[in-house]
Order: sequence, then structure tokens, then C-alpha cells
Amino acid sequence: MSRRRRALAPALISAVLLPLTLTACGASTDADGGKPAAAEAAPGFPYTVTNCGVKTTYQAPPKRVVTMNQHVTEIMLALGLQKSLAGTAYLDDRILPAYEKAYRGVPVLAKEYPSKEKLLAANPDFVYGGYASAFDAKDGRGRDDLRASGINTRLNLENCVPGRTSMDDVYREVEEAGRTFGVSGRAEKWIARARTTVAATGTRLKGVEPLSVFVYDSGDKTAFTAGGKGIGNELIERAGGRNVFAGLDKSFGDATWEQVVARKPEVIVIYDYGSTTVAQKKKRLLDDPVLKDVPAIRNQRFAVMPLSDVVLGVRAPDAIGRLAAQLHPETAK
Repeated sequence: MSRRRRALAPALISAVLLPLTLTACGASTDADGGKPAAAEAAPGFPYTVTNCGVKTTYQAPPKRVVTMNQHVTEIMLALGLQKSLAGTAYLDDRILPAYEKAYRGVPVLAKEYPSKEKLLAANPDFVYGGYASAFDAKDGRGRDDLRASGINTRLNLENCVPGRTSMDDVYREVEEAGRTFGVSGRAEKWIARARTTVAATGTRLKGVEPLSVFVYDSGDKTAFTAGGKGIGNELIERAGGRNVFAGLDKSFGDATWEQVVARKPEVIVIYDYGSTTVAQKKKRLLDDPVLKDVPAIRNQRFAVMPLSDVVLGVRAPDAIGRLAAQLHPETAK
């Protein structure tokens, strides 16, 4: 599924840096590199983090950020960091209404991924990618290539969690983003609210019998579906479902239609994004004679989730509740 080592300029760092604001200089160094000249540190800095195998030390929050992929853009907006965004790219669907006003003020560099030239023209000191494809080395956007141009990077944790992705990884993503940008307090408040939301859904679902769920992302000759490794599997389980392809050791992967039939899913969750509409996806499934005896097809039991709901980002806590309301409407408020 698709999805300059910059010369340090400590003279640009203000003598006084306000806590938890984004007006500080974005100077940083690699953890194994040299240190800039002495300057008054921003609160919470220096901050060292290892992200998907890349270790970086930040002396102050980045100032000019480019986000690539919607879910990391929304993390920045949820943390009130829109003024740090020098550009953004690649929406899967619509930005959450709560963030639309802030998003309108951010330059859109490309409909999908920008070229390296267009990315560098935005003069970023930090690039935040949602999928590994954001840092495609073939297109000159590899993390090493960007670091050589003085640009630090972060890749969403769903791309490198060693085991199954969980809500703890969502909280870690927000916590580390908050620390990188000097807004730990905002991150902590978001995490506290998120935990409360997830717990409330769990309470409503107490005692319900999980329904077997097949995720239909796309595909014709084979079914592109959600495996057991991604956050999508966690959302299904917390929403009172059981992913029939949880044994697939990937976030996403292909399954045969015969495997779908054999697993007898009670509900089909359709991922809504791209040029193929939900109605078209539903028709393809209902019209396939191979699937006619699948319980979900026979009973026409479908749920719909925007793709941006089912990747590792700030939508996850509410997405669990939205999916639960579709799987178990009797529990909905």
C-alpha cells in the first residue's frame, strides 16, 4: 500500500527561550556529532531520542517542519504546532474538522509526496513522515540523505514497532513528538484524555462477544487487508472485534478470497480512501459469487472507517469508539 547536514547556527538561538513555545531556534545535532557553541538551553533540552533506528539530539525545538502523510500532520495540529509547519503533503482523506482552520494556513507542497527539490525549497529543518515511503531513498528523500542536508527526521512508530502495534505506541508517538517540539505538557494532556476515551469504550463493551471481522482495504484478484501487526488490528480488538487475519505478520498484506471464505467473517470493515468509493467496494464484494456464503455478505453487515482513522495517530482513541458503535450498536450511547 502506498503510501543539509545544516550548519548549526547557535547565534540564532535567543538568549531567553520561553517554555513550551515554538519560538525557539531549531538547531540540533546528531547524537554522535559535534556540539554547538554554548547557549542557554530551552527547557527540556537537549533531548535525545532514537526513532526507528535513527538517534538524534535536539538542542531546541525544530522551527520549520514539513509533514508527509495525514496522520503525522494531524499529530502536529493536535499539539498546536501549526506555526512550526513550513509545509505538508499527502492527505488520505479529509483533515479532522477540529484542525481544518489551522490546516488551511499550512502550505501544501504536493498532492502526494513532493520531489526532493520541492521539499528542500521549503527550507525545512525537520521532516516528519507517516509511512516509510515518505523517506524513499530512490527519490532522494532517504533519512540519511536529508540528514546530510542538515535536516532531521522522524518516522511514525507504526513502521518500526518490533511486535504488534498497540495504543501504548500511539501514546509514545505523541509523547516523543511533544518532547521534540518542547510541548510535553500538551502531549501529556492529550494522552490523559485519550486514555480516558479508550477506557470509556472498554467499559461500554464489557461482556460483549467479539465479532469476527475481515478488513477490505482494496484488491480484486486478491484482498488487500489489515494484518495483525498494525494499529488497525488493535482498534478492531478494542472495538469488540476479532481480526480474521490477525495471524498475518504485517500491518497490511494480501489474502486470497478462498481464505476470506474459510474464515467466515461476520462483519466486513471497509477502509474508505482514494478514488474507489465505499459503494463501489461494497458492490464488488456483494457481486462476487465466491463470497455469497460468507456471513457478512449474506447478512450485508458492513462497517466503514476512513483510512486516516486506522493508522497510528491522534484519531485512534475516538476511532475505537466509532468502530465499536458499528460492530455493537447496542452499546452505543
